[in-house]
Amino acid sequence: MRILFLGDVMGRSGRRAITGKLPELRTRLKADFVIVNAENASGGRGITAGHAQLLLDSGADCLTLGDHAFDQKDMLAFIEREQRIIRPLNFAKEAPGRGAGVFSDRRGRKVLVTQALGQVFMSRPYDDPFSALDGVLRAHPRGGMVQAAIVDIHAEATSEKMATGHFCDGRASLVVGTHTHVPTGDAQILPRGTGYLSDAGMCGDYDSVIGMDKAEPLRRFITGMNRDRFTPAEGEATICGVLVETDDRSGEARRIEPVRDGGRLAQTHPATA
Repeated sequence: MRILFLGDVMGRSGRRAITGKLPELRTRLKADFVIVNAENASGGRGITAGHAQLLLDSGADCLTLGDHAFDQKDMLAFIEREQRIIRPLNFAKEAPGRGAGVFSDRRGRKVLVTQALGQVFMSRPYDDPFSALDGVLRAHPRGGMVQAAIVDIHAEATSEKMATGHFCDGRASLVVGTHTHVPTGDAQILPRGTGYLSDAGMCGDYDSVIGMDKAEPLRRFITGMNRDRFTPAEGEATICGVLVETDDRSGEARRIEPVRDGGRLAQTHPATA
């Protein structure tokens, strides 16, 4: 199975890139299943129901969220109706929605998608992500109940993301980091067959400060004073993510390659053969 995971969609620029390019990108990469992290799709903080529907209609099979999951209040109700949206497992216990879901690709193969929030350098003391992921992966054995298992670890620290990768090695097909908006160069297959990437990057304008228009972040760094709100940069986006190819019988990753398409970053287009 060929699974495409795209990093944090950032504002209008990111939405425009997904709606304009995802159908063609999916076809070109022969992706069987597409997951998009939509954490920052609406104004850089959370996602509205309307924007979530837009991304799903553009070809995403599943959306993951993050620490800003419910910054847009209409998501509180929409996530209960839309089963294709996954919020973090270890978010507040009373949070609506679900932290894991099993989906089918167009051939009926089962894909587990789950997400956890890291604890290091995060704004709130979220519950332990390791025990949360352990329960889900034990209940959905890769190559058994599901043909592939995807873990989105939404965290600041690369050390915590790497630890999550090794913790899930042999149980997940892919562990991919989100949240920091900068694509990393460490795509690899771990010793027990789990694909790993510390951060998928963002789908947004890289002539920015992690997706935000440069002026206000620079002012705050230089002067220590706030004047305006952060607003997403609106130049051409680079679509960033990762393509993993898995074995249907074992759920192991057989191949993993980064994806970077459009915008300012050096382009990386996985081979389709």
